[in-house]
Amino acid sequence: MSTKSQRVAYGETLVELGKENKNIVALEADLGKSTMSCMFEQEFPERYFEMGIAEQNMASTAAGLSLTGKIPFISTFAIFAMGRAYDQLRQTISIAKLNVKICGSSSGLSDFGDGSTHQAVEDMAVMRAIPNMTVLVPVDAIETKKMVKAMASYPGPVYIRINRNDLPFYTDEAQEYEIGKVYQIKDGKDMVVFANGVMVSKAMEAAEQLEKEGISVKVVNVSTIKPLDQQAVIEMAKGCKGVVTAEEHSIIGGLGSAIAEALRMESNLPIEFVGVKDCFGTSASNYDELMEYYGLTSQAIVEAVKKVFNK
Repeated sequence: MSTKSQRVAYGETLVELGKENKNIVALEADLGKSTMSCMFEQEFPERYFEMGIAEQNMASTAAGLSLTGKIPFISTFAIFAMGRAYDQLRQTISIAKLNVKICGSSSGLSDFGDGSTHQAVEDMAVMRAIPNMTVLVPVDAIETKKMVKAMASYPGPVYIRINRNDLPFYTDEAQEYEIGKVYQIKDGKDMVVFANGVMVSKAMEAAEQLEKEGISVKVVNVSTIKPLDQQAVIEMAKGCKGVVTAEEHSIIGGLGSAIAEALRMESNLPIEFVGVKDCFGTSASNYDELMEYYGLTSQAIVEAVKKVFNK
């Protein structure tokens, strides 16, 4: 299956947007060659602001730019966007509903070599708890491109969670994208797995294995965590014997919590979470090693589905 970096897709799309709209500006916190906002710098140096290792200043400057009619995209590692600039994101940008777009790059465990200080396993929980904040998690480079374009015309603050590594394609290039929608990747009648990001590919692998064992699994890409289409989630779960969620994030406050909240008054379906079990990340020699260590695998999803199905 073809793969591509979401980071590259992000940088390329910023350049496309910059060519279409002179109000698009980019701000970076000394990580442009990693987040790929450097592509925008090469094309539009006069609209690119290198803020150094000063995420709070970056967010505040972006807020000011938005008040002049600019559409600022701020980029840094997810852990720094969420952590270092939290006060500015909440107090200045979100309370005022300012039109600032935040790219949290190298999210989850995808920065495998730098350990817990650089691995954001709680950013979805923090960001979705901030009122007025929209939270997006693309499944692949194709959806990343569609998302970034949609962000530019979507009012108010938006957070996009970008993986560091190349991921396989699951998005139909011809399919129209809309913030707030969930997208069924595979049909099934017995169980439904709600996943996002890299875990969609793990869910598809799990579904293929489970089909051989006689369990039909529906796989749904929940790439908009907030606002979550609650009615669509309810419809996707109808007729199924149970629900599994899969995310490269803490099981506290992320996708699993969002799905459970959506289904809480509508269904007595059992739910099982696949995700990081309330702990920090760590360093490893490669990404797959970390995913295995934290149980973010297709086999973990298989076991979760069977656990719920057998109830």
